[in-house]
Amino acid sequence: MKSLIDSQLAARVAQDIPDGSYVNLGIGKPTHVSGHVPEGREVIYHSENGILGVGPTPEKGTEDLELIDASKRYITTAPGAAFFEHSDSFAMMRGGHIDIAVLGAYQVAENGDLANWATLDEKFPPAVGGAMDLVVGVPTVLVMMKHVDRDGSPKLLKECTYPLTGLGVVSRVYTDLAVLDVTPDGFRLVELTEGNSLEEVQSVTEAKILT
Repeated sequence: MKSLIDSQLAARVAQDIPDGSYVNLGIGKPTHVSGHVPEGREVIYHSENGILGVGPTPEKGTEDLELIDASKRYITTAPGAAFFEHSDSFAMMRGGHIDIAVLGAYQVAENGDLANWATLDEKFPPAVGGAMDLVVGVPTVLVMMKHVDRDGSPKLLKECTYPLTGLGVVSRVYTDLAVLDVTPDGFRLVELTEGNSLEEVQSVTEAKILT
């Protein structure tokens, strides 16, 4: 099957973020989204360590060592960027002041349950960060993830088997193989990555994909 690389997937997510949105980017793959704002749009990116106005990743060799996001990734700042303490940042997240959160995930269930902070593998210690605050305080949660795990097992499931971050919180899932909406009836196909068939993607998805 055809798979999008991280930069292509980030650009696809960015296409769906409306002009003027305030958006939190989770750690990992979502951090790439800030570098793909479509021309003509202004999107204000938030990082939970206390930045509003995160810009694209700096070119290698031009990094400011004091500018990092919640992933400890070097960043640039957009014009008008603001810095503030952690408590203010979490108040924004919990208080409904962020429009969209783009998060990574270990698993997503067909009813929108999200598991993204702990696995059952002792090699990977739990790390919830601000994810639980985001899923209760942000009205739209988008997930950006690989469609299958490293061992090829499905990550889009009938029910999550890992500890949950939030119940029924995911609106849309963007994977390297497809884009899927979470509906009351389950996952509904929005689009397939070019070159893939529904049958191929369904074969690596535990939950039923509706069309």
